[in-house]
Amino acid sequence: MARNHEIAVIPGDGTGPEVIREGLKVVRAAAERFGFEIKTREYDFGGERYLKTGETLPDGAVDELRGFKVVYLGAIGHPGVKPGILEKGILLRLRFELDQYINLRPIRLYPGVETPLKNKGPAEIDFVVVRENTEDVYAGIGGFLKKGTPDEVALQEMIYTRKGVERCVRYAFELARTRKRKKLTLCAKTNVLTYAHDLWQRVFDEVGAEYPDVQRDYAHVDATCMWMVKSPEFFDVIVTTNMFGDIITDLGAMIQGGMGIAAGANINPSGTSMFEPIGGSAPKYTGKNVINPLAAISAGGMMLDFLGEKEAGRAVEEAVMKAVSTRIRCLSAGKMGMGTDAVGDLVASLVRG
Repeated sequence: MARNHEIAVIPGDGTGPEVIREGLKVVRAAAERFGFEIKTREYDFGGERYLKTGETLPDGAVDELRGFKVVYLGAIGHPGVKPGILEKGILLRLRFELDQYINLRPIRLYPGVETPLKNKGPAEIDFVVVRENTEDVYAGIGGFLKKGTPDEVALQEMIYTRKGVERCVRYAFELARTRKRKKLTLCAKTNVLTYAHDLWQRVFDEVGAEYPDVQRDYAHVDATCMWMVKSPEFFDVIVTTNMFGDIITDLGAMIQGGMGIAAGANINPSGTSMFEPIGGSAPKYTGKNVINPLAAISAGGMMLDFLGEKEAGRAVEEAVMKAVSTRIRCLSAGKMGMGTDAVGDLVASLVRG
């Protein structure tokens, strides 16, 4: 009996539709090779819809997406829409209402890809960041007093719950247990955030006692940034807060070769999860066939793995690795030595074997 997977697709803004097109091309190639079927349903959520209708997500959209195990997202961000409207109205709303409490970011340097770090290579840059994805300052609790006056006060509250912290930390321990080094580092700032991050440290220690096979470590967020640059081989799995994770994963993208190769996932292990390239919509490249689709393709590979198609997910990653080591000259837009569609064709052909 054929295995069937239905995917909700949100191409989004800017170059999002272009990279998702190539990602789906590769996903379908994997489906052909490994004997499963892919069906897609596309949604037009993004800047153009907002400018026409004034709504970010229509009524019932979140409930409809709950009917899918996975969402495949291109990019959100439109030059004609004030920053924050689409991000809060689409990205954060989906993460929160679909309870995608894990943001998963593999940071792996592939052979043949340049890193700005001197004397570092694939053996040193191979770790994963587990970022809590539904709390912290992103909960949007705050406000203004006397806005626009010399006495203005602005507040944005850092919110953590025991439930939110514990489920994130437990996910990270489970992930670390599956990896060869079995090491988990908590990235926080316990010496300054003595209430909020005390909760993180206590939960980390208490849950860690249940995982005696996993080595535990701690690093302040500033030290984490330093070690990611100086000695990235120090890390295996990092677990951290929403805001700190937002920052260090972009640093991670740079040391693994740039936004063009960096993929991520917003995970609800028992609900609907969303997979995406972590770069933005890059509107200046829209329609020019120059944007790098490898991050979207890699996100598609992560999505297949999450759907239980482990062999297909590995095949996508191996095809990306082969493409960057043998055919693609550079990961920057317009410098790949081929167009966006040709990169998709290349990776799809490698997946087919």
